[in-house]
Amino acid sequence: MATFDILVKGGTLPDGTVKDIGITGGLIAAMGDLTGSDAGEVIDAAGDLVSPPFVDPHFHMDATLSYGTPRINASGTLLEGIALWGELKQQATVDEMVDRALAYCDWAVSMGLLAVRSHVDTCDDTLKGVEAMLQVREAVKPYLDLQLVAFPQDGFYRDPTAKANTLRALDMGVDIVGGIPHFERTMADGAASVRELCEIAADRGLLVDLHCDETDDPHSRHIESLAYETQRLGLQGRVAGSHLTSMHSMDNYYVSKLLPLIAEAEIAAIPNPLINITLQGRHDSYPKRRGLTRVKEMQAQGITVGWGQDCVRDPWYSLGTADMLDVAFMGLHVAQMTSPAEMQRCFTMVTEENAKIMHLTGYGLAPGNTASLVVLDAGSAIEALRLRPDRLCVISKGKVVSRQARNDARLTLAGRPGSVRRRHKISEG
Repeated sequence: MATFDILVKGGTLPDGTVKDIGITGGLIAAMGDLTGSDAGEVIDAAGDLVSPPFVDPHFHMDATLSYGTPRINASGTLLEGIALWGELKQQATVDEMVDRALAYCDWAVSMGLLAVRSHVDTCDDTLKGVEAMLQVREAVKPYLDLQLVAFPQDGFYRDPTAKANTLRALDMGVDIVGGIPHFERTMADGAASVRELCEIAADRGLLVDLHCDETDDPHSRHIESLAYETQRLGLQGRVAGSHLTSMHSMDNYYVSKLLPLIAEAEIAAIPNPLINITLQGRHDSYPKRRGLTRVKEMQAQGITVGWGQDCVRDPWYSLGTADMLDVAFMGLHVAQMTSPAEMQRCFTMVTEENAKIMHLTGYGLAPGNTASLVVLDAGSAIEALRLRPDRLCVISKGKVVSRQARNDARLTLAGRPGSVRRRHKISEG
């Protein structure tokens, strides 16, 4: 008879199978029917969804929870948000950025979000944000995997010290090379920045994740340059293009050429639906574009696509709760991914697909993998998308890090049940 540290009993996995999960020493030791096993703690997940942890491959933790400082983004545009952040980062202290980021990580853990890739601004000669986020990465390491991207927010060439500071940030231990080619002064400078940033990554053996074509301009085509440089430098599988909103406005003929190039280069795509549809189309009257990139078309080409959160309560976005199911729910609607198979895929986009993009090791519900998982008050992955339910239990690296009581509504209606739960089991195909 096996003995485990933790035994999660009777959970429904995202693929619909029902299994017990035995956890020992921070790893998943066994899965299946573990009836008769002993455990230091038993978690009854019978009828509940047990998922691998949620993963966010695109975030800005140095800015999070700063909404309203120094003032609110009145126009709601990307450019005003960048200008506001330029003021805020001069005022912010290292300690204040650390405090905000740690508070956000608390939110994330409570929602079962246990891996985040955060871009950190390198257009600041003090590199306060880099110093702060390196502290946060170390502090949350026991329970949350935080990757950092060296992100020259004001342009690798456009900002006079961005190049030197980006290299300094990488020397300090930042993980990934970032950039923003569409924010350079010219298209030629944007293409040149893609080339040099990819060369830096190749020389250092690092991953690349560029803010790429985050614009309504259909002629912003830096993703084409990124695909070329990725292949030229042998970076296949190590590169992501975030946002890619210009693809929403490109003509179909050009996109029919572009998608195979992205697939050949094995570039992953990270749309951020909450933010993309909020910031894009601000110059339009009607029809009004919403700016989400071509998710289903990329997936049809075999391109890895994951949903990112991007912002929570910062100069660009006033809302957010660290819930990746909110992100997938919005993406599902805007991308019109409403068939059962497509909805199921939206769930994997905030779990397994995002884990691939972040190159996470030991991820997933399988024996030998890291014992990180979430028990949700839902019966299936699709129902989780519909409800965005309570996270009843979150386990990170073999330890329970968050619990939440099931919270059914209490009714006082004559002839009706005394409580109601919005779970609803039907055939989902």
